[in-house]
Amino acid sequence: MTPSSPAPSPGPGLAALALGGFGIGLTEFVIAGLLPQVGRDLHVSEAAAGQLISGYALAVAVGAIALTAATARLHRKTVLIGLLALFLTGNLISAIAPTYPVMLLGRVVAALCHGTFFGIGSLVARRMVPPERASRAVAVMFAGLTVANVLGVPFGALIGERWGWRATFWTITAIGLLALTATAALVPASAGTVPPTRPSLRADLRAFRSPQVWLTLTATALGYGGMFGAFSYLTYTLTEVTGFADSDIPWLLVVYGTGLVVGNLAGGRGADRNRDLTLVVSLTGLTATLTLLGLLADSKPAAVPLVLLLGVFGFAPVPGLITRVTDQAGGVPLAASANVSASNVGNALGAWLGGLAISAGLGYHAPLYVGAAIVLTAVAVMTYATRTTRPTPASPTPSPPADLHTSHRLPPPE
Repeated sequence: MTPSSPAPSPGPGLAALALGGFGIGLTEFVIAGLLPQVGRDLHVSEAAAGQLISGYALAVAVGAIALTAATARLHRKTVLIGLLALFLTGNLISAIAPTYPVMLLGRVVAALCHGTFFGIGSLVARRMVPPERASRAVAVMFAGLTVANVLGVPFGALIGERWGWRATFWTITAIGLLALTATAALVPASAGTVPPTRPSLRADLRAFRSPQVWLTLTATALGYGGMFGAFSYLTYTLTEVTGFADSDIPWLLVVYGTGLVVGNLAGGRGADRNRDLTLVVSLTGLTATLTLLGLLADSKPAAVPLVLLLGVFGFAPVPGLITRVTDQAGGVPLAASANVSASNVGNALGAWLGGLAISAGLGYHAPLYVGAAIVLTAVAVMTYATRTTRPTPASPTPSPPADLHTSHRLPPPE
């Protein structure tokens, strides 16, 4: 785009990315409501069926790094289209899978695109808006994921009950095709341009020498770990401690998902104003919410608004964490994808620690307190990071990476 040319509206392009995020989010969450059907149809145990979830998460963590590194020099819009084609293929394999191994293969293929799509997509989203709106652009892209979190399980369950679990994956395949078409048509090519001076992978890896990159990745893992460690057992807490019926869980999950949507958008707006402050405040709010929910879990009137706040504060840090890690890495795409990998590592760690607390006989309150302790550590890490970073004179947060807005790179990160 030349300086004299009119800037196109970023709305359609961001909406296309959000649609892709919605489809990918559905693939991640929808399986939870389909496991009994899939297990019966493919003649596998509950434990084996559960590997369709854990296998997906592992593939996300691995694929985020591997695919981002492999596609670092390709035009980013082309990469996004290829990732959506991979997503579409994985869900198609799942839809027609005659056996459990083929079904697991489909899940892994679909998962490989997950981390790289959100990593590369966040960079493309930022290039469609002025620098001061970068975090909000990332939040719009992630809005698809948060809406999928709200609708994923009930969506899968509804279609699965009426037309069978395969119909769910056929529907997601169609959404993937629509997202691919929209991305090809609506995302401007200029937003995906890779600078001609693009350095080697070895040079990209040097960005990870920055302590600020590792501090941000650590805060990401701990923040996600604390929230999802508690969320993994939230159904048990709400039914066994609070006293809600099993039939109440769907609408309570909608309350939580609504909080995710609100937190994502509010966090993006706050991060564009003062990113580091927004991150510290939102992580502190998440710590307080988890603690209060643990203390008041036996009260239905208190539990409902706290479940909403769990979603709000749980997702509010996400846009700022992604823009922070990429800024501190000098715009290296690998950093954004590493952030997605860090979140999945945190999810696994948090769920494991929460499960250990329950197994130790500490009750269904315990994952909430464990989660609060993990996020409190994230607050400490993020506070230290904000106090040791070197902001630019013109802005309370680091300037946007040169890789995102010009053909020149930033000086080496601190």
